[in-house]
Amino acid sequence: MAPTVSVVLPVRNAAATLGRALASVCSQSFADWELLAIDDGSTDGTPALLAAAATGDPRIRVLTTPPAGLVGALEAGLAAARAPLVARLDADDECRPERFAQQVAFLAAHPEIGVCATRVVFGGDPVAGRGYALHVEWTNTLLTPEEIALNRFVESPVAHPSVMFRRELVAAHGGYRATGWPEDYELWLRWLEAGVRFAKLPTPLVVWHDPPGRLSRTHPDYADAAFAACKCHYLARWLRTHVDPARPLLLRGSGKPTRRRFATLAEHGISLAGYVDIAPRKIGTRIGGLPVYSPDSVPPAGDCFMLGAVGTRGAREIIRAELRTQGRIEGRDFLMVA
Repeated sequence: MAPTVSVVLPVRNAAATLGRALASVCSQSFADWELLAIDDGSTDGTPALLAAAATGDPRIRVLTTPPAGLVGALEAGLAAARAPLVARLDADDECRPERFAQQVAFLAAHPEIGVCATRVVFGGDPVAGRGYALHVEWTNTLLTPEEIALNRFVESPVAHPSVMFRRELVAAHGGYRATGWPEDYELWLRWLEAGVRFAKLPTPLVVWHDPPGRLSRTHPDYADAAFAACKCHYLARWLRTHVDPARPLLLRGSGKPTRRRFATLAEHGISLAGYVDIAPRKIGTRIGGLPVYSPDSVPPAGDCFMLGAVGTRGAREIIRAELRTQGRIEGRDFLMVA
């Protein structure tokens, strides 16, 4: 009989941390799971560790593949999964004992939710890994389907190793794709575009470690430019679907980094009508032929659509509050898209 949960765990040369990850799965209070460990061409002690684990627990299945990369390993795991629910975990992360129990119960009680993530604990150095620590702090604030959907174009709104999703979503909307973009962020944006509802449990149930060699630090698919390209691709599609093309589109922020992040919108047929900035020397000028407005001189809510593109987290909340004070409704009159 098929288990309730298939855990997809890709691994390559992770002997130093794999034991911790496997132990965290084996210690789950919810026991009806299978673990699919996809060994993506490891050359260290990983194969021996996996073989020993599978010998000791028949719920652990080892799939050995030639080195194909993370997306290939993930797709192999999805293809082998037998359960209606798929949980993700990476070989350098670990679950709290109640993770599967709480996610299974939540998805059973909320059939309208397709993806259930959890809050996570940052497992790295908060100084050396300040960027990741801030991302964890931010993503932990997004719990409801509405919060997750509205903030999808800021950063990836859920931590990949914390998700559990319905396997039927893969058949309906596709799985992981090798696009040159972050494979998890691309998947979330594609599923959200298709109407899949995401939610997040308020309890931190995964420790998200941040080793210096992790792919998101070293692989070009996770570079800032790759994130921006992925974001603009799906943001352009969202704008075409949700915003009347007659409404001028204004970008809040006109600095070079901001303009660079959203330059590819034009490649998708989305044209900006101007910028909004607080720098006195810019207001009233033109950048790239487009006018620069002050925040208090932009057209009323119904006469334009604004993209809050300032990346600084504190400034982002100030801008969001300012736009709401002006009577603008998030998702109808503006989006935060840092």
